[in-house]
Amino acid sequence: MSGLKNSPFGKRLRASHQETDDEAPRRNRPRINPIFGVAPTTRSTPTSTPSLDSRPNTAESSGGPESPAELPRIARDYGDRFVPSRDNGDMRTSYHLRDEGGPSTPSKNRIIPSESDALKEQANAIFNSILHTEVTPPSPRRSLSPTRPVTIASGAAAAPPSTPTRRRLFAYSSPSASNPGTPTRRLDTPTDEAYSMSPVRAESRKLLESPRRQLRSVCKTPYRVLDAPELADDFYLNLVDWSSTNVLGVGLGSCVYLWTAHNAAVSKLCDLAEHNDTISSVSWVQKLTRSNKGTTLAVGTLAGRLHIYDANTLQLQRTYQQAHSQRIGALAWNAHVLSSGSRDRSVHHRDVREPTTRPFKRCTGHRQEVCGLKWSGDGGPQSANLASGGNDNKVCIWDLRGSKRASGLARGANSIGSAGEDSGPGDAPLWKFHEHTAAVKALAWDPHVSGVLATGGGTQDKHIRFWNVINGTMLNELDTGSQVCNLIWSLTSHELVSTHGFSSTTAQNQICIWKYPTLNMVASLTGHTNRVLYLAMSPDGETIVTGAGDETLRFWNAFPKKEKNESQKESRLDYGRLIR
Repeated sequence: MSGLKNSPFGKRLRASHQETDDEAPRRNRPRINPIFGVAPTTRSTPTSTPSLDSRPNTAESSGGPESPAELPRIARDYGDRFVPSRDNGDMRTSYHLRDEGGPSTPSKNRIIPSESDALKEQANAIFNSILHTEVTPPSPRRSLSPTRPVTIASGAAAAPPSTPTRRRLFAYSSPSASNPGTPTRRLDTPTDEAYSMSPVRAESRKLLESPRRQLRSVCKTPYRVLDAPELADDFYLNLVDWSSTNVLGVGLGSCVYLWTAHNAAVSKLCDLAEHNDTISSVSWVQKLTRSNKGTTLAVGTLAGRLHIYDANTLQLQRTYQQAHSQRIGALAWNAHVLSSGSRDRSVHHRDVREPTTRPFKRCTGHRQEVCGLKWSGDGGPQSANLASGGNDNKVCIWDLRGSKRASGLARGANSIGSAGEDSGPGDAPLWKFHEHTAAVKALAWDPHVSGVLATGGGTQDKHIRFWNVINGTMLNELDTGSQVCNLIWSLTSHELVSTHGFSSTTAQNQICIWKYPTLNMVASLTGHTNRVLYLAMSPDGETIVTGAGDETLRFWNAFPKKEKNESQKESRLDYGRLIR
């Protein structure tokens, strides 16, 4: 040790300690030593030094009784070697390893990651399993040491242990199942780990070599981006819709533009600037009939007017001047019936073939603005149902065929029945759901399962809920952690697309694809810098277009192509095809 004290390193060390002791009374903060960290001080007031893993203590900052008392510092004489102390280390807690008890229960809250898809999630799950197997392998089962039974008499002390006599110290026997204390590992087995050439264990090799489910890869970048100047950043408007004839209609300010997908031609349909009006909603007729070729476009305005245009001739067919007393934010077609939802809290139904301008039916089930409308279009027994979402956080299911839910029926656990207190006679909703805690704009009917509706809530709700409108029950719910702006079902797979806006996490303005009914995320698409308020799907079901307040329209290849054999399938019960 004398050589160390007289060495240049020892002299520098003593000089640093002396300088620290001299300057300690003059300074309020500890001196940082470049080699050993914080130097000990001689002041009576303890000084806390944050470490790399330190976290703010709420009780300590508030001066509460839960503040831990700080222990006095002990001066240590450090040498020239650093030996880490592993007394307080715990590998399981330090690396957040899983317990041996089994998989943990997943949380109900689903936070949308900034960049994620099914392939990454599968790879991360495999990596975590292999890391868990390699770092903390299961302990080998060890047999307990044989113990001699000791009989303790009541009120008497236990007998002291005694050395066994007339017994061999070592016992030699062949491994057998009857003797569990005998080791069963045989080194002459060719599959033993002692002869393995792989750097990982047998469990990890089995996991890596096992077949995995083939997942669909989704392109994370849009294949086309269009500028959309004056595209309003308003949650309550619906300004983008894609027709069955492959024409995209977009409302920009006071104008409506048509973009033809197969040749990228752009045409201007109308301009309401001369009427001092602004576009608030657009909707195409989706049904193709002999009298309606799918080229009719309905346009709603902020002044409450409703215009019907023919996209082929770019001509105005008719106008409803006083369709509503306030803006029309939602439109939905059912064959020739046009339903419109307004800020005046009512839903009007009109047959565009009739010459009268008055609606043949009114529905007043909402107490605030109606911001979402969607007809069920599966062609089944529920095709006459209309779903409406409002700013009053309610979802109403309407049946215009005349069947109304009796007020005396028992109400479901997840829904409340027809509300006649705020509706006129004969127009009570079939079901009224109250579970959402924010405005409901996103509505989508499942095209694969009849009677299933998906709804999405706003900023204060962040949930996607699935309903069975046949019995009025909630099937499932998903907390996305972000404002749900739009929902749409895939036509080629049982998947759901949701677009998002404001979020409580770093992930915002996402476009997410979910697998139903497992609700696992297939992909998360990013690119918009504002809330993704508008969503539409191409007629073939492969492409979606999204619009946002950043005044851009982005086209994504979201879904696989429809199989050729699927379109050629014919039912054996369809005897009409045999008629010539």
